Amino acid sequence: MKALKKLLHARELSSVLFLIALFLVVGLINPSFLNSSNVSACFNTSVVYTLVAVGMAFTLFIGEIDVSVGANLGIVATVVGSMLRDGAPVPTAILVGILIGAAVGLINGWGVAIMHAPSLIYTLGVCGILRGLMYLYTNGAWVENLPKDFKDFSAVTAVGDLTVYYCAAVVLTIVIWILTTKTRHGRYFIAVGDNANGAQLVGIPATRVKVIAYVICGVLSAVAGIIFTSRIGFVTADSGDGYEMKAIAACVLGGISLVGGVGSVIGAAVGAVIMASISYLLVFMGFSSNYDNAITGIILIVIVVVDALIQHRSVVKNYHARLLARVSPDQAVAGATEKGVE
Repeated sequence: MKALKKLLHARELSSVLFLIALFLVVGLINPSFLNSSNVSACFNTSVVYTLVAVGMAFTLFIGEIDVSVGANLGIVATVVGSMLRDGAPVPTAILVGILIGAAVGLINGWGVAIMHAPSLIYTLGVCGILRGLMYLYTNGAWVENLPKDFKDFSAVTAVGDLTVYYCAAVVLTIVIWILTTKTRHGRYFIAVGDNANGAQLVGIPATRVKVIAYVICGVLSAVAGIIFTSRIGFVTADSGDGYEMKAIAACVLGGISLVGGVGSVIGAAVGAVIMASISYLLVFMGFSSNYDNAITGIILIVIVVVDALIQHRSVVKNYHARLLARVSPDQAVAGATEKGVE
């Protein structure tokens, strides 16, 4: 009973219910949508968004943000794709891609956690640098002619119509959720986001935790870039553009607060499915997929406003609670008696 009550109060539950309702509404409009292949396609399409959103979740946990995830994905996809095109072994290309992602995360962590630069501005600058490097590396040309086996692997299924990539992303998300909620060091991220100074006072290395959060975000963005290359089969000069907005929207839609200290990676993964499915669902509803960005923007604005209202309500409630706590029981009784006499 206690576990059920906890589930009903989970912030992630609303995003799960929203996803189910979204599928049902589209199914009512176009019954042909509700079959296993179409529903599975929504999940399979979300694999890249899921990894980017889970990585973004770590930066939001600590009360910061990383808007360079899309460019990080793009530069990794560009390098890995060009290496594979030129005959490099797949493991070598993957290792190089992950190291690039970790390096970008480390640079972001250094700037935000150690140099105390505003995370939005700093990571935006890193995003611009990475985009410039992509153009210099490719001269603006597409990276094509990738190995057939590498591209074909993206279609290999593991459970039903769900691909190996998506199943692996789900397993990774669950492992990360267990580590961040059931282990002492894993809970450091939420603690730092809730109150960095307080966490520091109780012995939590807040600076190190922030750097690690950015490194994890960078690595997951790199993995997303590698899978992106396999799924798409080529890399353009603007690959990954706009992924940061969808990742942020997915996280907040999944119950992660923009001010830090609240949420879980499960919510981010569910939100990623919703954001990735918009284009696919629009087609079944008879609309053009060109509305995708507009709808994403509307969803982002709505959930940010709602999150802000929830935070404001929480602050006001805590303030009133502190005021009441300052009144002694005797004073409270006397005040009530005096009011009754009047």
